[in-house]
Amino acid sequence: MRITVFGAAGNVGSRVVAEALARGHRVTAVVRDPARSPGLHAGAEVRAGDAENVEDVVELSAGQDVVISATRPVPGSEGRLAETARALLAGVARTGVRLLVVGGAGSLTVPGAGGATVIDDPGFPADWRAIALACNDQLAACRAETGANWAYLSPAALLEPGERTGAYRLGTDELLVDGEGNSAISMEDLAVVLLDEAERPKHHRTRFTAAY
Repeated sequence: MRITVFGAAGNVGSRVVAEALARGHRVTAVVRDPARSPGLHAGAEVRAGDAENVEDVVELSAGQDVVISATRPVPGSEGRLAETARALLAGVARTGVRLLVVGGAGSLTVPGAGGATVIDDPGFPADWRAIALACNDQLAACRAETGANWAYLSPAALLEPGERTGAYRLGTDELLVDGEGNSAISMEDLAVVLLDEAERPKHHRTRFTAAY
């Protein structure tokens, strides 16, 4: 497959590129400034591009099989996340390429909480609130788009660097927890989830989630 990854220098994006390359796919790794990432992703075609620029999205998605967006704004610019999503959606709507968006877990409902979401929990970390709200707006932007073929992946509540196990469970709009109430997945296995979805599409114009 021919895969374009926006946010390829980030924590999740870099792992998506590595997973895609390991599976033998042709990867275009998009970063804002390739000069700041020398030697990034040997085996990938590194391109400069801005996910907020519709014309960049059109150029970098044309002829590809799927676009994966793992972009994250710098602290203080969280509100740009929804604008980025709208630009990505507008771009792939013009090229007809499928878009997979890495989102947030804040809008997932908590099991047994009567419909309350993760971000509604009184113990939700204050430091994460701005990005969680921005991810909610990002999801809303996707749901409002009818001209693009998109899927939105909400990770588990805890997403950290770790090991690639290749094991995970899928869900829809409810937070996945284990027998002890924990919700977690490694960034490496989130990349596995994304590449599995890219290779064998199951979700179209909808949100899904993954956890151990």
